[in-house]
Amino acid sequence: MLLTTVNHSSIHSNLLLSSDVHLSLYKALVRPHLEYFAKSKSKSVLVRMVSAAGSGYCFNAKRSRLREKLILRKHDPIVNKHVLFFEKKKIRSI
Repeated sequence: MLLTTVNHSSIHSNLLLSSDVHLSLYKALVRPHLEYFAKSKSKSVLVRMVSAAGSGYCFNAKRSRLREKLILRKHDPIVNKHVLFFEKKKIRSI
C-alpha cells in the first residue's frame, strides 16, 4: 500500500497559479477541516419572569424553545411571600 503525504503549501501555490479552479474546490482542498453549514436554531430561550404581586420584582429563567410560556411559583422578597411569576418577554436565544 502506497502512502502519500500532501504538502498544503504546494497545493496552495498550484491553485493560485491556475485560474480555472473553482473557489469551492480550493476551499475543500486547502481547508478541509472547515465545514460550510447553516447555523441551527438554539434549543433554549432566556425569558424574563415578572411577579404577579405587582411588586416589580423579576428574574431571568431559561426554558425550551418548544415549551409553552412559563408560570412559576417562587418567593418574592419584596412582599415576602410565594407568588406566581409569569413570563413577560423573551430576552434572547441561548
